[in-house]
Amino acid sequence: MKKMLPWLVSLLLAITLIAIVVMMIWPKIIGDDSKTPDQIAKESVDNVQAESISADELVKITSELSDIKTNLADPEYVVIMGFAFQLDSVKAKNEFDKIKTLKIKSIVNSALWNLTPDEMSSKSGKDKLKADLINSINLVLSEGKVNNVDITSFIMTTL
Repeated sequence: MKKMLPWLVSLLLAITLIAIVVMMIWPKIIGDDSKTPDQIAKESVDNVQAESISADELVKITSELSDIKTNLADPEYVVIMGFAFQLDSVKAKNEFDKIKTLKIKSIVNSALWNLTPDEMSSKSGKDKLKADLINSINLVLSEGKVNNVDITSFIMTTL
């Protein structure tokens, strides 16, 4: 039995090395089809191109909401803001304009009440606000949707 032990250890070592080599080379031989989420996301937008629209068309589908004055989450701070909402069609803009003072203004105020002064001072906070507005307003529109929100004016001050 003592004479077989070195042979047995050598055989196990050889099998282990062969298994490791096969595991390393196998994806290259067969082709690894698994992609990371980053690669999938990049490939999904490779063929996407932005639509360019003329200034006249942009004016037809853009609605402004200006002079919004409200407190932030911290009641010591007040903001005065203006927004430009780009919608996907003239029909959607007409519906938006009809409910602008009733629904849209309250949605904007609610979104602002949830933000802190630090968030409003940063670009990421303003981007979050714009995303929240798009999502919230699209829920109340029955025809069309909001494609983009631009902040046209912004003043934040303490009381």
